Amino acid sequence: MNELKVLITREQIAERVAAIGADISSELAGESVLLLAVLKGAAIFLADLARNIQLDTSFDFIGVSSYGPRPSPEDELKHGWDSTGEVRVTKYPDQSLAGQNVIVVEDILDTGMTLNFLKKVILAHEPKSFRIVSLLDKPSRRKQPIQADYVGFTIPDEFVVGYGLDYAEQHRNLPDIRIIPRGR
Repeated sequence: MNELKVLITREQIAERVAAIGADISSELAGESVLLLAVLKGAAIFLADLARNIQLDTSFDFIGVSSYGPRPSPEDELKHGWDSTGEVRVTKYPDQSLAGQNVIVVEDILDTGMTLNFLKKVILAHEPKSFRIVSLLDKPSRRKQPIQADYVGFTIPDEFVVGYGLDYAEQHRNLPDIRIIPRGR
């Protein structure tokens, strides 16, 4: 793990998550919010964000998957992976989204396909309001237009792990965001 270059430190993450929590608390003052985390990568971000929101806050989870064969971890690292664009829900929230201030919590905004799909699914449930918060934004990979309402950090097109993000289910527990060299 020492060979993985730190892109964003745990201190930078903590400071930015606190600022996002303060922004949400200010913008939705007097309201309650439902944080809807996209599994699995956003779980750590969700926990820290929820503790930084000074409102009546509940949370739930949604799982999504893209159709199509995923390459081996080595090939994904070297060449990336673009799903077919066909996204499906693998885990639905346990509570109703209707009439709620729903904030989707995502680890990384990349191609935009998953979040555009989720936006349609969630808006069909008629929430009171809908927002997106993403810890990381990688706009150079965007295939479909979408923007998060709150962004932690805009990053270059690097393969990153840590703070919930993984490489073949490894490195999610790292406290910071690190770069895996593509020639690994």
